[in-house]
Amino acid sequence: MKKAARLLTALLLALTLTAAELTPALAVTQADIDALKNDAADLTSQRKELESKLDALKDDKSQALAKKQLLDQKVTNTAAQIKNVEAQIADYAALITQTEAELLDAQQREEAQYELFCTRVRAMEERGKVSYWSVLFKAESFTDLLGRMDIVNEIMDADQAVIDQLQALQVEIEEKKASLEASKAESEAAKADLVAKKTELDAQRKEAIALVNEINDNENEYKETLDELDKEEERIQAMIVKKSKELAAQQAAQNGGTSNAALGGYIWPVSSHYITSTFGGRASPGGIGSTNHKGIDIGRVGYTTEIHAAKAGTVIVSQYSSSYGNYVVVSHGSGNTTLYAHMSSRKVSVGAYVNQGDVLGITGSTGHSTGPHLHFEISENGVRINPLNYLTGYTLAG
Repeated sequence: MKKAARLLTALLLALTLTAAELTPALAVTQADIDALKNDAADLTSQRKELESKLDALKDDKSQALAKKQLLDQKVTNTAAQIKNVEAQIADYAALITQTEAELLDAQQREEAQYELFCTRVRAMEERGKVSYWSVLFKAESFTDLLGRMDIVNEIMDADQAVIDQLQALQVEIEEKKASLEASKAESEAAKADLVAKKTELDAQRKEAIALVNEINDNENEYKETLDELDKEEERIQAMIVKKSKELAAQQAAQNGGTSNAALGGYIWPVSSHYITSTFGGRASPGGIGSTNHKGIDIGRVGYTTEIHAAKAGTVIVSQYSSSYGNYVVVSHGSGNTTLYAHMSSRKVSVGAYVNQGDVLGITGSTGHSTGPHLHFEISENGVRINPLNYLTGYTLAG
């Protein structure tokens, strides 16, 4: 009998260890999802602040550039919210898969535990339903009685452990089921929220583009705004030339010699080769007068196309401006730079060295832009040149 009690205890221990081995380490926890929800709350707070600032500007045409910048920030905020919700949905999917595996494991352990319990009951029935007291009354001496008491205690403890473990598994199963249903409900709610946010993002982009179209279509009313955009682009070009020369001088000092740029050798910055606006003189977007386009516009890119470095170099600018929106400038040597504008997001920081073909950002329509495209500029010896002097295999918009 003592041997049977010890065998029962050993089986319990083995069952517990097996359960521990079968339960996978959680790759995703509810805490991870809660952290994402906290980030989402911060983004919602930022959005409310942006909406408040936009309401303050309302129809003040003198603040058109400030309004466009706020609209761009609102678009960026919503895009960040979408990424957050997508991350939540992915985490919920992983958590649901994990919980389903844990539930199956718990159910299998419950079946094994119940079988162990039934085995114990059958063993006692086969012994003629011998009671604990009858075992004690058969003691032939006080020493024998003490020994039999130890045996009875072991059996009673083992029996109770079987029952306790069975009950604990039943509780665990119910908790897993409840957790699984809650995760599924939260996941469905997040999916609905994702659809709503994508609709909002589309509407916000249209609102931002509509404002630029209004400025372009009413040049007389927005003359000061358009003049400021032109002046800003010239200030940016002067800054670029200055930074490029400073970087070249610094590199020359480090290398103990001069740093001259090797001109040419550019690749297409995006997969599309469709040119919607060429370099130089062109009709103004509003149809009144003409402008001097300082680069080329590459269309058919949408809001998700990667922008690649046309040539290796060092990032000297990565910021937002009213004219270029989110833009990046790479220096390839003294006076030789490339500029990439209207990005929806930037992926590099100032000072980073990029190889030809490295990702700099994602296409978009930030700044003074009437739709998603890449505005691309090349400067050699500090002067903007026509990028199509180097890029071939393109198609001009009809």
